[in-house]
Amino acid sequence: MPYNSHQRAAELHEAAAHAHRAAAVSHGKEDHQTGQEHSRQALEHSKNAHAASQGAFEKSLSESAKH
Repeated sequence: MPYNSHQRAAELHEAAAHAHRAAAVSHGKEDHQTGQEHSRQALEHSKNAHAASQGAFEKSLSESAKH
């Protein structure tokens, strides 16, 4: 299966979810500095995932309009 924009968006969403889980674990251990860093990374990954999802959706629309 060729690598495509939808797959990349899914990978970014998984990276964001992983960072959110790591932040929750760090906060649960009262390691707030590490938790804050994981939360920052999670937000960054979430923004990138959202942008990738939008791009994949727009690409799908343009490709389906061609057919």
